[in-house]
Amino acid sequence: MNLDFSDEQKQLQDQVRRYLAEHCTAKEVRAILEGPEPYDRALYKGLAELGVLGAAIPEAYGGVGLSHLELCLMAEELGRVIAPVPVASSIYLCAQFLLLAGSEAQKQAWLPKLAAGEAVGTFALAESAGRVRREGIRARFENGRLSGVKTAAPDGDVADVAVVLARGAGGPQLVLVDLTGPGVSRQTQASIDPTRSYAKLSFENAAAEPLGAAGDGWALAERVMDRAAILMAFEQVGGADRALEMARDYALERMAFGRQIGSFQAIKHMLADMYVSATLARSNCYYAAWALSTEAAELPVSAATARVSATQAFQHCAKNNIQAHGGMGFTWAFDCHLYYRRANALALALGSLSTWESLLIERMRSGNVEEAA
Repeated sequence: MNLDFSDEQKQLQDQVRRYLAEHCTAKEVRAILEGPEPYDRALYKGLAELGVLGAAIPEAYGGVGLSHLELCLMAEELGRVIAPVPVASSIYLCAQFLLLAGSEAQKQAWLPKLAAGEAVGTFALAESAGRVRREGIRARFENGRLSGVKTAAPDGDVADVAVVLARGAGGPQLVLVDLTGPGVSRQTQASIDPTRSYAKLSFENAAAEPLGAAGDGWALAERVMDRAAILMAFEQVGGADRALEMARDYALERMAFGRQIGSFQAIKHMLADMYVSATLARSNCYYAAWALSTEAAELPVSAATARVSATQAFQHCAKNNIQAHGGMGFTWAFDCHLYYRRANALALALGSLSTWESLLIERMRSGNVEEAA
């Protein structure tokens, strides 16, 4: 089985890399980190014009009509430059919900805006700290109205529309909420990475539309979270690769005792471990991308595997990138902390590492039981 990407797909990836190299330097990332803007609006508009936002959205809804494979490669490039834009919340999450479960009217209303970067979407799931469980959902949807509180909604402070998981008459229900309407309030929440914002969303009898069938909310949420986990894993692999490159380059130019520090065994072993970690994550991501593109039965397990390995790789490489830079790596002037921030933010973005490790174990056990039967 060949899990590699085609030459055309790699050319598209290279085009996105060149665009980001020009328009998303460390200077632009720092401007968002240190400034008042929640994200880089000019970059987001440029990505929309380039077709990144609408890559996996059908042309009928204002997208480019490519597949998730192309979107995976684009996600990797966004991760390499730790792009300060709400692509994950809008495209990996909100747009995926609309594609899977939205009515024709809902798709026509929101997908063109998401693809054009004219609107930002989010998914509001958690209501408290810890792993989100089906029985723990307290937000209530009844008679077209939503009430409740959601926390840590990605880019919820700037989002125009949200997909919210609530309790309905028939069980867990996904609903679509226009966040600019009455009955909605939001509060920005602090994050280790200010270039990726989060918000607490409060709903008080807010108007909402059902998204998908009654009682299907939890199953649909799991499907989209798996898709998002694969796309985010590619972001994490891109970040891990860049952190490794930064450590390698510094090790080749920094001199100590008349030698490059990269010639010392401790640094060599550190870089080798980073490379192994990033390469293992990449192999898992490629397999998950295949499962995603074919809707294979292996998708849930491969998504959890990619998520776990990519999270571990990015955190490992970001941490050791600081170590390779020595005392300078801990300073604000160097860019190491930018990747360390993003690595830790993404590690919690879709649920913690331990949550996904537990999911992986549960899914592998379930698969083994089914095979035995």
